[in-house]
Amino acid sequence: MWSVVSSGELPDRERFEWFADMISREVMPTALTSERPEEFTADVALLDLGGVQLSKVAYSPLRSRRTPALIRRGDPEQYQLGLVTRGAMTLDQNGNDCAAEAGDLVFWDTSRPSDARYVSEGDPGQLVILQLPRDALPLRAGRLDGMLAHRMSGRSGVGAVLVDFLRSLVTHGGGCAPEELARLGATAIDLAAACLAGHADAEDRLPAEVRSRALLRRVHLFIEYNLGDPELTPAVVAAHHNLSVRSLHQLFKGEGETVQARIRRRRLERCRDDLASPELLAHPVQAIAARRGFSGPAVFSRAFREAYGVSPTEFRALRIKEARAPRTPGGASRS
Repeated sequence: MWSVVSSGELPDRERFEWFADMISREVMPTALTSERPEEFTADVALLDLGGVQLSKVAYSPLRSRRTPALIRRGDPEQYQLGLVTRGAMTLDQNGNDCAAEAGDLVFWDTSRPSDARYVSEGDPGQLVILQLPRDALPLRAGRLDGMLAHRMSGRSGVGAVLVDFLRSLVTHGGGCAPEELARLGATAIDLAAACLAGHADAEDRLPAEVRSRALLRRVHLFIEYNLGDPELTPAVVAAHHNLSVRSLHQLFKGEGETVQARIRRRRLERCRDDLASPELLAHPVQAIAARRGFSGPAVFSRAFREAYGVSPTEFRALRIKEARAPRTPGGASRS
């Protein structure tokens, strides 16, 4: 589902001119300059999230300026939230300026003049950009204006949740169906709004459903990161998020499963993946179960059989047999 364009297929002397023309034509008019245009390389990948777009850009150092004249020539009328994944960038906009490095988030408005520099040493810089229609974020423009050209850390709080989500989209989004991508786009809007509201001290101005969805995403990620802890319980999850256990259960009311059921399901799914992995054949079944937070082999074996109809040992043997079965010319296994 990714749409990919690359300068790699062009002669060196044509790459920068091609990239500058492509960005101005397909994204928005902007004045790009490079100190070494003859050495320039760039790769761009676009993923449609149903009204929201995710862009992944790798680039040689360059400067990008949006002037009032260029804005009048063409404007997608978007807010854009960038995650620096390699290298660094600086941005001037709306009287603010910031410098961001890998792991930081930066917010800007395509309808306002801006001056951005993207720098890197050695390997190309990399940026993941969430492109949001101006009316998609449920925050007043005045609040958002105050966040333009501000560096936001992606290492803690909602910022870290948003960064993890964007990285996961980059890794797995290409394998999702259009309707799934549209749902992920809605989640991206909620997380972006929660992140911006937190930094603008405007969380109480977000609609209640947006706050709930963003909180639910944080809870899901906390569970994922702590599945290996045998003491992970709804009470622990609730306490970490400053919730009562009752409020946590209310949050999960529309999820189709309880908090404890999600913990159990995700532990079983992780164990199933581990048991099917050729790289983990040397790991005993009980070690895999303990690694994913099960309190003992008997508990794990019973839960696994209830979920998948076979014991963990039987499941692993079946996967090994399938992996070793000879293949027909068409790729199917011969049993």
